[in-house]
Order: sequence, then structure tokens, then C-alpha cells
Amino acid sequence: MTREEKNTLIESLTSILESSPTVYITDIEGLDSKNSSDLRRACHKADVKMTVVKNALLNKAMERSTKEFGELASVLKGNSSIMIAEAGNLPAKLIKEFRKKSEKPLLKGAYVEESIYIGDEQLEMLTSLKSKNELIGDVILLLQSPINNVISGIQAGGGQTISGLIKALEERNS
Repeated sequence: MTREEKNTLIESLTSILESSPTVYITDIEGLDSKNSSDLRRACHKADVKMTVVKNALLNKAMERSTKEFGELASVLKGNSSIMIAEAGNLPAKLIKEFRKKSEKPLLKGAYVEESIYIGDEQLEMLTSLKSKNELIGDVILLLQSPINNVISGIQAGGGQTISGLIKALEERNS
């Protein structure tokens, strides 16, 4: 591979890292062709992009990126692939589900919304992370709760009181 080709790949990887809120680095070494194909299919269905990368090129892309990847470069040993997704927990859920039938992929590390996670033992915690949309939904539900209580109170008891007052006023004026 020429220097220009390497530089083009590094620029491409840097662009991917810059535009992605979630980057998982995994080890898929030893997966046979069937399992590898199944993993790629599962990634495609879940809208997770998976690419096998050279560690040195990914390391240079991390260095060129404006994001702070901290200790994540330390996991770049052996075979590496990256999983890119919009939701922070999506690749973790995919890995956990896939591991029901295979030992791999192993999580080397992850960058999720500016946080760094190192090691396969972080996988369970990453599956429980809520996505940005899920958190927004939770906040909206919390904000709606008091309003719903007032409305249901008016409809249940208060509505009868108001209609009772109106009837009493009508009867008095008649």
C-alpha cells in the first residue's frame, strides 16, 4: 500500500470517527466465514456499520481527530474491527445477542458520547445505556406527568363540580 493510499484511508477513518457519536472497537479474530457473515448481516439489520481496520491506521485517525479518545488507543492490538452506530447501546446489544451462539466478538473498547469504556467487562453496562432519544422520552414523560394529573383531576372530580355549579346557577336564575 502506497503512502497516498494509507493517507486516504486515514482521512476516511478520521471522517468516520468525527461524524460518529458511537465507536466500538472489537476483536473478531477466529470467527469462521459463516459466523463472520452472520455478524455482518446482523450489523446491517441493526443499522450498525462494521469495518475491519488496521490498528496503525485507526491509531493515526484517532490522533488526527478533534475528539479525545484517551486510553482507547491502548486497545489497538491484534485484529480489530470498528462498529459505528447512532445509539450508544446498539452495538453492545448486538454483540451480547450474537454471543449467544459464538464466543466473539469481544469488546476491546468503546467511545460513546465522549465517554471511554475499556475492556469486555464493560459490555453489560453498555447494553443498559439509554440512547439520547430514550432519555429525551423519559424527560418528556416526567414533564407530562403533573399536567396529566391536573387534567385527570378536572375530568374526574373537578368536571362534575364545575357542571354542578353551573346547574345550581341556572336553577337559581330560573
